[in-house]
Amino acid sequence: MRLSRFVAVFTLCFTAGSGTTVYDTHSDFAEEDQTPQLDHKADPHWCHSPGLTNGEVTCHSPRGGAYRSTLGTRCEMSCDRGYRLLGKSSISCLPSRRWSGTAYCRRMRCHVLPLIPHGRYTCTQGFVVDSRCDFTCSPGYRIEGEHSRICLHGGSWSGAQPVCSDTDPPKIKCPPSRLKVAEPGKLTAMVTWDSPTATDTADKSLNVILVGQEPGTDFKEGAHIIRYKVYDQARNRAACKFIVRVEVRRCPDLYPPLHGYITCSSDGNNYGAVCEYHCDGGYELRGMSSRVCQFSRNWGGSPAECVPIEIKSDVKTVPALLDQFYEKRRLLIMSAPNISDPDYQLQNIMIQKSDCGLDLRHVTVIELLGSPPRETGRIKESLLSPEVIEGLRQVFRISRYYFSMVLLDELGLDRERFITPMASEELFSYIDSFLLDEEERERLELHRDFCD
Repeated sequence: MRLSRFVAVFTLCFTAGSGTTVYDTHSDFAEEDQTPQLDHKADPHWCHSPGLTNGEVTCHSPRGGAYRSTLGTRCEMSCDRGYRLLGKSSISCLPSRRWSGTAYCRRMRCHVLPLIPHGRYTCTQGFVVDSRCDFTCSPGYRIEGEHSRICLHGGSWSGAQPVCSDTDPPKIKCPPSRLKVAEPGKLTAMVTWDSPTATDTADKSLNVILVGQEPGTDFKEGAHIIRYKVYDQARNRAACKFIVRVEVRRCPDLYPPLHGYITCSSDGNNYGAVCEYHCDGGYELRGMSSRVCQFSRNWGGSPAECVPIEIKSDVKTVPALLDQFYEKRRLLIMSAPNISDPDYQLQNIMIQKSDCGLDLRHVTVIELLGSPPRETGRIKESLLSPEVIEGLRQVFRISRYYFSMVLLDELGLDRERFITPMASEELFSYIDSFLLDEEERERLELHRDFCD
């Protein structure tokens, strides 16, 4: 027999444990070919009331909301946020007075977050849904990326894992700047210092690089900038610098004496420099031969002067005459049988024309003319004694019977002999090549036009 029935559904809510059961009230018409012959009218609570901890149960009863857990009731199972349903999502009340299945809500979790190098994190609720994990980095590092991640409802974390990057540069401190006075007689000073050390919050070992001159070496006069730089493993850079200043203490410039010049060691007027006085040809030094630049920036001693050489021609011996020229002048002894000798006259004319050149080369001419008892010897207008004339001829083996010249150096040594007249250019060439030192040649070059 076919029966038609009207099903009224009411919605009721009650709590079972921490879960919720919801009944919906609705109108529905259904036709069934066969309806089980059950005594559900006598026991409207055919099945026990369903409950779902941390979830919600929504049921549809065929007899309406006044009947709870009646035969044929269908219940939908759902979990609260943060929980996942395990089991049947829909159950029905069976004739066996049992539900067609079971379900429960298990709290959802995200996987354990890995630790980040040089950092850590703290979470509000561990690794469950809606827990927030905040990341921090060790000193010297900075977070790049998300500062926090949240466990989402699906069991995954929001965002991406951050990293801690070393952004803090190292620290380095240079030694203080320093002033060093150059050593005596030098334009440099040796300067030393301790190399700086660098520190870094992240790296223990750092390579400090020097940019500039090494400590313990000679520094020239003036200011020198010394730089140090250091990099950590993340290529963060730090640098420092200081100044090394070398001072050369100097005395006022020395001026050469009238009719003379000075030669100085080192740089001429720096601390420890020695300046020597020299006189031009025909002049001799009076006073101190040298002066030294003191640390006080003053010259030691007093200035010297060049005065005309006073030759004492009235001496009685050869040594007494030669001592006046020792290490000061060169001698050119010219001898002839008499004043009318043609070689002598020709040479005398050439010497008179080259008198200035001889003075520049510090050469004094001595003339020996004739034979006793009318023999004469002279230095310009000053006459020599007969004893000195004879002594010169004996010492240097100078003949009275033919023209000759003997060239002596500043030590009185016989350096060259000539038996024919010599042009001034030839004589000067020999003196310049064999008797002058390098310093004299340079000075002569500076004054070459003086005699023109």
